[in-house]
Amino acid sequence: MGQTPARRRPSPAALALVIAVGVVALQALLVPLFSAPAADLEPRDLPVVVAGPAPAAQGLAGQLESARPGAFEITTLADGAAADEALRDRDAYAAFVVGPEGVTLHTAPAASPTVATLLTQASAQLNGGQPVRTVEVVPLDPDDPRGTGFASGFLPLAITSLLAGIAVYFLVRGRGPRLTGLLGYAVLAGLVSAAVLQFWLGVIPGTYLLNAAAIGLFTLAVAASVSGLAAVLGEPGIGLGALVVFLIGNALSGVAAAPQLLPQPWGEIGQWLPIGAGGTLLRSTAYFDGAGGTTAVWILAAYALAGLVLVALGRARAGSHEATTPAEERVPSTV
Repeated sequence: MGQTPARRRPSPAALALVIAVGVVALQALLVPLFSAPAADLEPRDLPVVVAGPAPAAQGLAGQLESARPGAFEITTLADGAAADEALRDRDAYAAFVVGPEGVTLHTAPAASPTVATLLTQASAQLNGGQPVRTVEVVPLDPDDPRGTGFASGFLPLAITSLLAGIAVYFLVRGRGPRLTGLLGYAVLAGLVSAAVLQFWLGVIPGTYLLNAAAIGLFTLAVAASVSGLAAVLGEPGIGLGALVVFLIGNALSGVAAAPQLLPQPWGEIGQWLPIGAGGTLLRSTAYFDGAGGTTAVWILAAYALAGLVLVALGRARAGSHEATTPAEERVPSTV
């Protein structure tokens, strides 16, 4: 029998060229993924309210629809009090309230400072270029007047949770210790990160324990998802988790703006990924007493539970394999 010829390894120059081509191809995909949604921010079925006497409110609603077709999802209400309640419940981002002195714009910058700015500009256009009186119903925290601290402070939570999931996979052996590590990380991350954001930096208000619970659930969803994929797929699972949970999820999250400002269906898809759902939930707990966060809770809980189950299944397979290994293969000979 002839010997099988040894496989020829690529030269260092060829390997370097393959790496360069692969990285450039990845860049070509990631640059538009991040840049295109940010460059094309505009209202798309953005929930707003028009409030006031029926004829005037219906007339203004028709004016909004004709001026920006497809931009707004309009609900008409009886008065400004009902409109403000809708903003506090996160049923709408803003309200155009028709009164004896004209139109007043009621905003909720805490839901999205970008939307509040865009609608302020839009209201001026509807008013013949003249500024419209604006009332902030749900303002941002005074220590974060432009909302940039919230968005900037949220991204590190995603990065560290991704790293935590990877570290648990590589460094922790055993199903029980891995599950304990992920749950312990989530509890500590929620308590510490909420304290930093709320008491140290002052970029979020609200109830501390509610904010801590939101952050803890989000960090568990990210860390458990990545660690779970790695447990059943090995190292390729880490790449898949980083791609879907972090890279794509971050680009489509709308944390710095609003999902309704992103091209659709990408803005909606982003809300079904952990970063988008996590940002929505933390805004809800920090500024709206949890209103509007129910769907985000279920989404994050599903990611967290699925990740923990995958961790358990992955370790169970490894454990059963080890259990069937003959004893003489596991115990070194003392001869």
